[in-house]
Amino acid sequence: MASCDRCGKRPVILIRYSGAHLCGDHFCDFVEKRVKHEIRRQIDLKGGERIAVAVSGGKDSTVALHLANKILGARRDLDLCAITVDEGIIGYRESSIPIVAKYCRSIGVEHIVVSFEDMFGITMDEIAKRDRSLATCSYCGVLRRAAINRAAKGWHASYLATGLNLDDTAQSILMNFSRGDVERLARLGPHKRVQKGLVPRIQPLRTIPESETTLFALVNGLKFHDLECPYAPEALRNTYRSVVAQLEDKCPGTRHSILKSYDEILPTLERIYPSAKLRSCSCGEPTMSKKCKACELVDSLDDY
Repeated sequence: MASCDRCGKRPVILIRYSGAHLCGDHFCDFVEKRVKHEIRRQIDLKGGERIAVAVSGGKDSTVALHLANKILGARRDLDLCAITVDEGIIGYRESSIPIVAKYCRSIGVEHIVVSFEDMFGITMDEIAKRDRSLATCSYCGVLRRAAINRAAKGWHASYLATGLNLDDTAQSILMNFSRGDVERLARLGPHKRVQKGLVPRIQPLRTIPESETTLFALVNGLKFHDLECPYAPEALRNTYRSVVAQLEDKCPGTRHSILKSYDEILPTLERIYPSAKLRSCSCGEPTMSKKCKACELVDSLDDY
């Protein structure tokens, strides 16, 4: 039977892309070191920063909050909070919010909850029942990003951390290449260019595979919400999720290679596509047009 490469204990995982066998302690250390490296690489903390973490209650965002608090929580010159968006999905979101709230109380982190209904006057369940031009997840993604940005601005956040993992990132890169949307690739993040009205996003877990965030949560006894959103099967991303998973299964390390290639070309993309000039929507959110995308989508529902 294999043993941990570092201490000889029973391993909890085989890292296929490196061939390493790691026990629980050394696996957690392996994850934490990469997350620390990403935080240092993505932001230059000088003190006084306020970092909001978008937390849905799922495994990835819970791990992101846990590690942000472990790595940065002890610093008295920084503030940390968690932001949860209630999209208004009956049988789904109401079961995750108490999990996030309880964990935030246990670590002494402020928890802010905002809802689609309060911000946009409509719930995701109501949108799903309406005649519309786009898939349900398209509306949800745009509205959720707007809601989180508004909440982070309201808290005067310097940065907004998300739980996007390596799988999510590789999928997003492939999706935008496939669509020919090269300009969007320049805006995927993490964001180093600060634009008025947009809280720059950081991605501490962008080098951590989804399977590793799940195992990290289990090894550390983190309770997370593991129900699938009832609208998730509609998402186009599912196709890219399957493609990336198949490539990784046949060629371990593919996800890291996709990310590395993206990071290599990002400086060039940023030079070709400089930050757009933004105006203010009537709702207060930044936009390139007269209306922000969130208001545009909500208003479009009245046309059907």
